[in-house]
Amino acid sequence: MQIFFKHLTTAFCLLFFLHSGFLAAQLNSFQAKEVPERKEGKLRIICFGAHPDDAEIRAGGSALLWGPLGHEVALVSTTNGDIGHWREAGGPLAKRRYDEAQKAAEILGVKSFVWDIHDGELEVNLENRRRFIRAIRQWQADLVIAHRPNDYHPDHRYTGILMQDSAYMVGVPHLCPDVEPLKKMPVYLYSFDSFLNPPFRVDVAVALDDVIEKKLDAIMVMESQFVEGGALGYLDPRTASDDPKVRDELRSAVRERYRKRFAEIADVAREKLIELYGREVGSKVRYAEAFEVCEYGRPTGQNKQALSAEELQFLFPFIPKK
Repeated sequence: MQIFFKHLTTAFCLLFFLHSGFLAAQLNSFQAKEVPERKEGKLRIICFGAHPDDAEIRAGGSALLWGPLGHEVALVSTTNGDIGHWREAGGPLAKRRYDEAQKAAEILGVKSFVWDIHDGELEVNLENRRRFIRAIRQWQADLVIAHRPNDYHPDHRYTGILMQDSAYMVGVPHLCPDVEPLKKMPVYLYSFDSFLNPPFRVDVAVALDDVIEKKLDAIMVMESQFVEGGALGYLDPRTASDDPKVRDELRSAVRERYRKRFAEIADVAREKLIELYGREVGSKVRYAEAFEVCEYGRPTGQNKQALSAEELQFLFPFIPKK
């Protein structure tokens, strides 16, 4: 009997360590083969969005400007979006939204990653903090972007908090020792929102006029969210229609709604656009993305709330030099 329990204990310990190793592997955010080899002198940007569509909306235009210059952009959805539709849910919806994100990524010229965390259930905990830290390290990020932590949606808020929580820890070698720590702290930015407590501060504005149609093309392939209205689509009875004419009308309406949204951001960011692009160009920019500096990342300007001219030129090389 003692021999039996000894072997049982040994087997249990072996299973435990194997299971622990499996869990550790599962916590790794990317497979090595999914991370492209770093190109000398080129940037690595990682943008976290809470759902498959958020990062594309908030930074897809900038990605279209970074990509042709040889810089690598990763868009990470921190949940799988599996309740983000009024009629569909669960695994089939998660698969559909993953596929839509990959189609958008192909248009934007980026890598897209979707984490298998249930929509609406992202939590601020140690496991997810490690997940963010590993992803940022594996991507060897120079620039990290996410939501601000004041937002209507808990997944958005917690994505912002988890990004903040990673800021110092990405350089600490004994946390997540399986992934090499970063030797240079990334700059951290928040993507644009219109919430007022506190109001968004425009520290960087990116003109999108040359890429706006392609950005809208990427958004439009996410039909579950936009043509079919996402989680609240039932409020518009047209979203239940299979009539091709009705769906085309919805597509046109959605495209124009987002065109207007990016035009409104340009108006909000007008002063910064003029500052960065000069009055002649900046006053005429029609569409834009905007970002706010998070002071928890690499020290930037004198007050940690602005990018130095050198840092701005390094991170946003498509903004013209003064």
